[in-house]
Amino acid sequence: MFDIHAEKYLSLESFRRDGTGVRTPLWFAAGGDGALYVTSLWDSGKTKRIRRNSAVRIAPCGMLGGVTGDWSEATATVIEGEGASALLGRKYWPWKQLLNLVSRLRPRRRCTIRIVPTAA
Repeated sequence: MFDIHAEKYLSLESFRRDGTGVRTPLWFAAGGDGALYVTSLWDSGKTKRIRRNSAVRIAPCGMLGGVTGDWSEATATVIEGEGASALLGRKYWPWKQLLNLVSRLRPRRRCTIRIVPTAA
């Protein structure tokens, strides 16, 4: 597993019904419980895939999604509400606050994705 605190972006690979992986670069924050947290739109493709299949893979990546480390297996859960907003706000200040302001202009249902890496 990579050093969570040294990374800025996370590539999340969730899986379609046919087993094809879809990789998404994300902002993430580590919680005190060992889980990683991201926020997303409730009706996005990744949240639909995760609700159907909680098995995912994660790896450190660059801003554009180029993977920079090894993949790790994980389990993801979609949680209603934007509970990770404060964690992300501290890590990505001031960019997260600017995005929050812009999102108020076009409100949409948001959620938190909780990612728990599988022990190696």
